[in-house]
Amino acid sequence: MMINLLMVQPENSDINRFRRFQFNNFSQLTIPYLAAYVDERYYKITLIDEYFQRLPYRKRFDLVAITINTPNAPHCYDISARFRKAGAKIVMGGPHATLLPDEVKEHCDYLLAGESEDTWPQFLEDFRNSAARERYDADTPPSLENLPLPRWDLLKRRRLMKGAVIATRGCPYNCRYCNLKQIYSGGFRTRPIKDVAAEIKALPADFFVFWDDNLFADKEYAKDLLRAIIPLKHRWAAQAALRDCAGDELLSLAKSAGCLYLFIGLESFSEESLGDAGKGINCISDYEPVISAIHRHGIMVQAGIVFGFDSDTLSVFDTALNACEKLGIDGATVSVLTPFPKTPVYEKLKADGRLLPVDWSKYDSKTAVAFTPQNMSAEELLSGYNRFRKRFYSIGSFIRRMRVSRTNVVVNFIVNLGYKLGV
Repeated sequence: MMINLLMVQPENSDINRFRRFQFNNFSQLTIPYLAAYVDERYYKITLIDEYFQRLPYRKRFDLVAITINTPNAPHCYDISARFRKAGAKIVMGGPHATLLPDEVKEHCDYLLAGESEDTWPQFLEDFRNSAARERYDADTPPSLENLPLPRWDLLKRRRLMKGAVIATRGCPYNCRYCNLKQIYSGGFRTRPIKDVAAEIKALPADFFVFWDDNLFADKEYAKDLLRAIIPLKHRWAAQAALRDCAGDELLSLAKSAGCLYLFIGLESFSEESLGDAGKGINCISDYEPVISAIHRHGIMVQAGIVFGFDSDTLSVFDTALNACEKLGIDGATVSVLTPFPKTPVYEKLKADGRLLPVDWSKYDSKTAVAFTPQNMSAEELLSGYNRFRKRFYSIGSFIRRMRVSRTNVVVNFIVNLGYKLGV
């Protein structure tokens, strides 16, 4: 008998409203990727991405699989309760399940902690044989060789933004607000280049995003990868650290391989705040020459900016805007500092007694503040963050930034317009 399996890529209503008008919202990779491991001789798959779709609560499922990150945790617990009430079994995995397995286990029947390339197929086999365990832990880092192609065909109502690929996993750096080290126990790893190229060639769209945390962390690997994908003639975006973007050879290869823009975690324009962040790999004196070099190669810069470090004062918002306009930053992904569980920032704020009462839905880095800042109130931090976004995505600021950048102006305008409609 076929097992009815629902696989859920969750998104709570607050973040859905926040992202609605952004034009560069790629589908998450996790659920289409995990669906590729499902043996359809035994399982009938329904895949739901809540960004575009509603959950089919009236339909009967034997098993519901949910990937859970921290800000979605309360929403995922509600999903679980409703499907459990209807008789479905629930399996949860993902970052929050890895960081806080004991909490998550209270809301599901089965839990997968850690990377799931080995544990997810084992669980599926055990479940169909009525032998599933309550918890599966990834004891060793899984191999990144011969990974299956994500099931993009199961993802409905996504035409342009359903292309994501990984070439590497993890990050070699140690930022204090980041929980990658707690999620990926195997450190920084690379995937066989021939496998990556084959997956890109099979993508349903010409434009995709590398879902890596730092694509250029291993520069020689990155150069070989870029050379391999030049003939594929795709266009793409990726995330990289500023220091790893230095060098004309790498940037020239990236442009030739189809790079449209790079997401770069600048985080702050204050040396003191970079110290708070543990972002020793950034040096403010490098910002202008590296960003200028990226622009010279026709690549846009999407800067990651975080507000709320202990050294930040009320002047930080104006300082950041002026710096972005002076540097010609093309776009900005702006966040409120968020103390994700198990990170050094979380532990310090907890020790200082500055964590606000736990409500994981306020840990989305966009719509709420989860702690008491050092030099301003939580209300002032959120207000300053929203004011920065509104001013950054104003027409006046766009013009001032484009006078410096002069990079892909039409595409730049479309992306900036999407963000402007959302502020």
